[in-house]
Amino acid sequence: MNFFEQQDQARKSTRLLVGLFGLSVAAMTGCIYLATIVSMGVSPLNRVRCQRAALPESISIVTETDQNFVYETSRTSKLPTSVLELHKKLNTLIVRPFREPLDRSVSNFGSPTSDFSSLTAPQSLKSQSYSPYRSNGSRLCSPGLTVIERGWWHPQLLFWVTFITGSIIGAASLYKISQLKQGGTVIVRALGGELLLPKTADRQGQQLLNVVEEMAIAAGIPVPHIYILNHEHEINAFAAGFNAKNAVIGVTRGSLDQLTRDELQGVIGHEFSHILNGDMRLNIQIMGLLHGILFIYLAGRLLGSGRYGRHHSVYILGFFLMGIGGMGLLCGRLIQSAVSRQREFLADASAVQFTRNPSGIAGALEKLAGIGSRLGSPHAQAASHMFFGNAMGFAWAGDMFATHPPLFKRIEKIRGVRVSSGAAQLQTSGSIHSGMMGFAGASGSSSMPEQIVRQVGTVTPEHYAHTQGLLALVPESLRSAIREPQGAIATIYALFLHSEDPALRDQQMQQLSQTEAEEQLAQILACDTDLRFLDPRLRLPLLDLAIPALRQCPLEQLQSLLKGVEDLAIADGEWSMSEFVLFLVLQRRLDAVLFPHRETPVQYQTLDQILPDCFAVLAALASAGNEKVEAIAYAFRCGAFKLPGATTQWVPDVPPDWSLATLPQHLEQLRQAAPKLKQSVINACAHTVLLDSEVTVQEAELLRAVTIALDCPIPPFLNSVRASKSAA
Repeated sequence: MNFFEQQDQARKSTRLLVGLFGLSVAAMTGCIYLATIVSMGVSPLNRVRCQRAALPESISIVTETDQNFVYETSRTSKLPTSVLELHKKLNTLIVRPFREPLDRSVSNFGSPTSDFSSLTAPQSLKSQSYSPYRSNGSRLCSPGLTVIERGWWHPQLLFWVTFITGSIIGAASLYKISQLKQGGTVIVRALGGELLLPKTADRQGQQLLNVVEEMAIAAGIPVPHIYILNHEHEINAFAAGFNAKNAVIGVTRGSLDQLTRDELQGVIGHEFSHILNGDMRLNIQIMGLLHGILFIYLAGRLLGSGRYGRHHSVYILGFFLMGIGGMGLLCGRLIQSAVSRQREFLADASAVQFTRNPSGIAGALEKLAGIGSRLGSPHAQAASHMFFGNAMGFAWAGDMFATHPPLFKRIEKIRGVRVSSGAAQLQTSGSIHSGMMGFAGASGSSSMPEQIVRQVGTVTPEHYAHTQGLLALVPESLRSAIREPQGAIATIYALFLHSEDPALRDQQMQQLSQTEAEEQLAQILACDTDLRFLDPRLRLPLLDLAIPALRQCPLEQLQSLLKGVEDLAIADGEWSMSEFVLFLVLQRRLDAVLFPHRETPVQYQTLDQILPDCFAVLAALASAGNEKVEAIAYAFRCGAFKLPGATTQWVPDVPPDWSLATLPQHLEQLRQAAPKLKQSVINACAHTVLLDSEVTVQEAELLRAVTIALDCPIPPFLNSVRASKSAA
C-alpha cells in the first residue's frame, strides 16, 4: 500500500469513525431520553392526561400536575368558584383511582354513574355539552372530557433531548479537535514535555536530534520539534499533530537512558510511520470525539453533585447520565483500540523497512517488556493510542480494550520468530522480508518513474544512508548555527545570495543592511562562506534543518524573513529556478506557523477539473531539464500521455505558456485534488523528468518542490547529477 493509498485509507477510516460516532451519539440520545422520562417519574401505565374537548374560546387551558398525573382545568377570573370545586371532585373520583396498583386496568373501576349523581354542571358550561361522565368500554370519557393514556412517546421531549445532547457532544468534540489542530504541541505539553533545545541538550539529546533530523530529511518532511518527557522514566514515545507540518515527537527520559542508537532509530522510524501514513490526524479525531462523549459523563457527575438542584429527579438524571457517558466511553475505547492495534503493526513493519534493521525496534520492544512503558501523567489515558507502547501499563478485559497488540506478537512479527508470551525465550524461524508492507524498496522490478511514485511518503535504507552521507558534509559550525533561530535566519538569507556575481551580492547585502543588525549581517556572511564549498544537493536539506528553529520565531519575524528573501531573489530583476524552488519549499514548510488554522479540502475528483494546471506544471519540468524547443515539447508530451485517459485529441503538441509567477497558482489548484489524482500527476511529472534516465540537480529540486507543494513528501534523489543535460 503506497502513500496515496494510505491517504485514501485514512480518509475512509475517518468516515467510518464519524459514522460509528454518529451511531454512538444516537444510542446515547435514546438512552438519555428514556432516562429523562424515568427521572421525572413517568411510566407507560400511569401517565394520564384529562383534556377538556369543548370549552368556550374565552377560557384558557391551564395544566396542573398532581404527582404522576396531569389533568387540565378551565378557568378564568370571571368563573364561579363552583367550577374549581367541581374539578377537585373530579380529581378525587376519576384521577386519584389511577394511583392504585398498576396491575389494575381502567375497566376495573366499574361504572361511576352513581358516584356522579350528586354532581351538576354549572349553567355556564351546560351549553358546551358538559355532561356527567359515563362508562365507555375500558376508558372513562364524556362529550366534554377525554381521558388519554400516555406511554413512552413524547415527541417534543425527544426533540429537545436530541438537540441538547447533540449540541453538547458536538460542541465539546469540535472544541477539542480545533484545539488539537494547533499541532502536537498542545498534547505533548499537557503530558509534561519540554522542548529539546540544541544548546542545552546533553549527549543523549544530541543523538536524538541527529536521528530525527536524518529520518525527516530522508522522508522528505519538515524536521519536527522534539519534546522530552523528563519525568517519565519508562520507555515510550509518540508522534502528535494534525499533519506533517505541525507534527512533534515526544520521547520519555527512560527511552534516552535505556535505548541504544539502533534501538532509538527503530522507535523513531515507528513514529515517522504514523506521521507519513496519516495516523496522527485519525488519532486526533478519536481524541476529539471521545472528549465529546466524556463531556456527557462529566455533565452527569455535575448534576449528581447537587450543585444544580437537590431534587431527587436531578440526582436520578445525573446518575443516568454518568452511566450513559461511561458506556459511551467504553464504546469509544473499543473503536480506539481496534484502530490503534492495526496501525501499530503497520508502524512496526515500516520502521523495519526504513532502517532495514529488525533488531533495532525488536530490541526496543524487548527492553520495553522488561522495564515498562507506563506514563504517570493523568492525561496519558486520552492519548494512550498514540504511544509506542501501552502508556497505561495494563490492558483490562483482555485484548478488547488494549490500544496496542501484545508485545510478544509484535516481536514475533518483526523478527519472524516465535515468542512465548510468558517468557523471553525466542526460537528463530526466519526473518522479516523487505516487502512486508509493500513500501518502496520491496522486491520486484519497475521503471524509475514508478519507483519515485512508490517512494512518496516513505523512507528506504538507501535514502537514509544517502541523507547521513550528505549531512556528514555539513561543517559542524554551520550545523550548530542552523539549530538556533538567528543562525537559521542567517542560513536562509545566505542560500539566496548570488555568490558567483560579487556586484549583485554586494547589492543584496546592502538591502539586508536596511533591516538586519550588524551581528546578523556578520553571521550571514559566515554562512555564505560555508555554503560556497558545499554540494548544491544540500540546499533543500539545509532548509529543512532550519525549520525547527524558524518555528520558534515570532510570526512578524517570519513574515519579515519571507519579504527579505523575496527582495533578494528579485535583486537582479527576475526569479531563477533555484530561487523559486527554495522560496516555494520555505513557504510550504512554514505554512503551519503562518496559517495555523488553514486546511486544504479535497475539491477535485476528476482530471478534467485540473487539466490546465497539470499541463503548466509538466511544461515547467520539461523546460527545467532541456534547452531545445523540440526536446522540451517531446518531454512534455511524454509526461502528458501518462495522465489517465490521455488522448492525442486533448494533449497539445507544444507546451502551454507558463511562468514562475503563475506556477504557484497552478500548484495550489493541484494541491486540492484527491490523493489518487495527485498520484497520477506525480507519475506524469516523473516520466517528464526521467525521460532520459538522468536527473540534474535543478530538475530534482523542482520535482521535489512540486511534490512538497502537493503535500506529498518525497525523499531526496539518489542519482541527481550536477552537469546539465544535453539538449539533443
